[in-house]
Amino acid sequence: MANGIIAFVKKHIYIYSPSSAVRDKASFKRGIARLKTLGHEVEVDESALASHQRFAGDDDTRLAAIHRAAASGADIALISRGGYGLTRILPGIHYKAVAKAVNNGTQFVGLSDFTAFQSALLAKTGAISWAGPALGEDFGVDGTPDDIMEACFDDLVSGQGEGAGWQLPKPAAATATATAKTTDFKVNNAVLWGGNLSVLSSLVGTPYLPPIKGGILFLEDVHEHPYRIERMLTQLLHAGVLAQQKAIVFGQFSNFKLVPHDKGFKLATVVQWLQSQVKARVLTGLPFGHVPTKVLLPMGAPVSLVAEGRDAFLLWGHAH
Repeated sequence: MANGIIAFVKKHIYIYSPSSAVRDKASFKRGIARLKTLGHEVEVDESALASHQRFAGDDDTRLAAIHRAAASGADIALISRGGYGLTRILPGIHYKAVAKAVNNGTQFVGLSDFTAFQSALLAKTGAISWAGPALGEDFGVDGTPDDIMEACFDDLVSGQGEGAGWQLPKPAAATATATAKTTDFKVNNAVLWGGNLSVLSSLVGTPYLPPIKGGILFLEDVHEHPYRIERMLTQLLHAGVLAQQKAIVFGQFSNFKLVPHDKGFKLATVVQWLQSQVKARVLTGLPFGHVPTKVLLPMGAPVSLVAEGRDAFLLWGHAH
């Protein structure tokens, strides 16, 4: 790596906007420039910068963009940004066409609102997509994009990615010890799924939430106070979703502010409460979410989860 630039395998990347309108045009342009600097061929969808109310074009426009991405033959279909907009158009997506594109080698990558698309695709077809970066938020930062994020993206496009590892925070390890007697833990051949907690909870009771049993559920969110995180987890708990999982892995819950009347109620409180409610192991600290350092995760792929002391690993081999 020289001057912060990783030598990537050249790939065809298709940029499209299935959710909110792109407001930060500068980060959009920086993201495209970064991908080109890394040697990729970048194709921008004709409506990528469209705007209708808060959305990147009206519903039909965004559906057409998704279908163009599926028909593009690109190696990577990368969202410009998240926001909101996908849940309202889920019934109009041609899932068989998207699954065919995946089978032909197109990897759909994104996060946040994109969780709705990924969940629906998995529920309808079983096709694997990738929880990972967005163009503006990650490649278009004002400065050098995160090295780990770019390296993980490189692993995807080069077909080398086999897993992700991280270190459990000390409080989380202590909580796990208290509730599960041992920090060592292993699950094999379990479906990895999840994403943004707000979006997932909104899909409960719909045909777009995958009916995963014995899975590993990963979660992240942004701008959500711990009490709201707990409320959404409670919805998943009461709906029976959490009881069917072998493990629940917390990614990054960022950009919230505690207030004086919380009186000690914080995210760690929620984690401890959740562990008391489920048999599944609850792990924390996964580097994924609305943060610069993020790994890429194969949504819908069978994986192994291993925790040894404070070291945790998600392993999937060549899921794509």
